[in-house]
Amino acid sequence: VQLVESGGGLVQAGGSLRLSCAASGSSFSDSAVGWFRQAPGKAREFVATIHWSGRHTYYADDVEGRFTISRDNAKNTAYLQMNDLKPGDTAVYYCAISLGLSVPTEPQRYDSWGQGTQVTVSS
Repeated sequence: VQLVESGGGLVQAGGSLRLSCAASGSSFSDSAVGWFRQAPGKAREFVATIHWSGRHTYYADDVEGRFTISRDNAKNTAYLQMNDLKPGDTAVYYCAISLGLSVPTEPQRYDSWGQGTQVTVSS
């Protein structure tokens, strides 16, 4: 499975962005999709994940209530709606898939990754 993220950019604090993760291949609809981010000099961190069915979602504490993860299996695409963005959200955002029924938060449990999209939030 190949993943391609899009939708990143430069936004002022308080603004919104919607990231997309387009997948090729047949495994997307059977996999959890996770969003992670990595800021300069920091480790990659979990942001959000969604079950293959779309019924279960989990968020990192600092994005809960501001970010929403969703998916459209018919389009092989997942999304991350980011509202009320803060300068601390500045990072490269990656989507990834994890084959199977679980919805992990650890990056090492994900099988395929996109190339990332830059999100920069100015104050």
